[in-house]
Amino acid sequence: MTNAATDLVGHPLGPYQLERLLGQGGFAWVFVGREADGTPVAVKVLKPRYAGDPQFESRFRNESETAAKLEHPNIIRIRSVGKSGANVYFAMDLCAESLGTRIANEGPLAEDEIVRIARDVTNGLAFAHRRGVIHRDLKVDNVLLHSDGSAVLTDFGIARAISGYVASTGVNMTIGTPHYLSPEQAQGRSIDQRADFYALGVTLYKAATGEVPFTSADWFELARMHVEDPPPPLRKKRPELSKRFERVVIKCLAKHPDDRYRNATELLADLEEVQEKRRATAEIGMAPVGTRRILAIRDPRRKALPWLLLAGVAVALIAAVALIVRLMR
Repeated sequence: MTNAATDLVGHPLGPYQLERLLGQGGFAWVFVGREADGTPVAVKVLKPRYAGDPQFESRFRNESETAAKLEHPNIIRIRSVGKSGANVYFAMDLCAESLGTRIANEGPLAEDEIVRIARDVTNGLAFAHRRGVIHRDLKVDNVLLHSDGSAVLTDFGIARAISGYVASTGVNMTIGTPHYLSPEQAQGRSIDQRADFYALGVTLYKAATGEVPFTSADWFELARMHVEDPPPPLRKKRPELSKRFERVVIKCLAKHPDDRYRNATELLADLEEVQEKRRATAEIGMAPVGTRRILAIRDPRRKALPWLLLAGVAVALIAAVALIVRLMR
């Protein structure tokens, strides 16, 4: 923990009492804090380097306030945006853990769980996209999980605040997370909501395999891979994954935006199909023993019918022979 972060722990920040450092990124720390009534919250605080820049502070606050207006069950609730002394912050609901933490602790997740998380995330994206908001930095660490397993998105618009700052100042700063950058972001081209679907594809890939599809220590090589290289097939790493799920991930990871999902509605439809097919397969899988029993223990009347027919024919033949013998006498 840096000295500045240490200095904040145990002290109030606006209406919140900061208890401990939860994590940090390139431009902010995240603390566990409490409201006056004891409600636990997560408080994101800009690092002094950026909080001291009026232009960055303004963009950060504007984007945070825009994100705070996105009220949806699958988007983290921002409780307040404020400034206390030199510290710029926003407070949000505290979740159990991030998807990144879950993967780090437990390894790749089961397909059913991944699809449930993907549906939650896509529902959140659908709501934001309809309001003209693109996430721009979707990744496993920005998908937060409640204790009931439901997922919410966090850090909406923060990447936009940074990109606007970089564009206007020329400061050398990486926008977004390189392993999740869409090809068009890697090439510096304009983006739309389909860039979020690419990042979601990387997120699902990591949830399914524990790895991102492309990795390199060299940023330019990593960007080239996003633009040119096909992702390693999911089912080579995990053969038990369904083909339908793999197709969804690969479509999200298409190089050209036109080859990805056009909107969240299309993606949700395919995710629901994956879920329905898995549910149907599970139902069949739970019943094979009973089914085999039903097939094996067939209706005894049906099984006895051929023998009854044969017995009837035999009786008729015996009767006919007896009649012929009597007539011959």
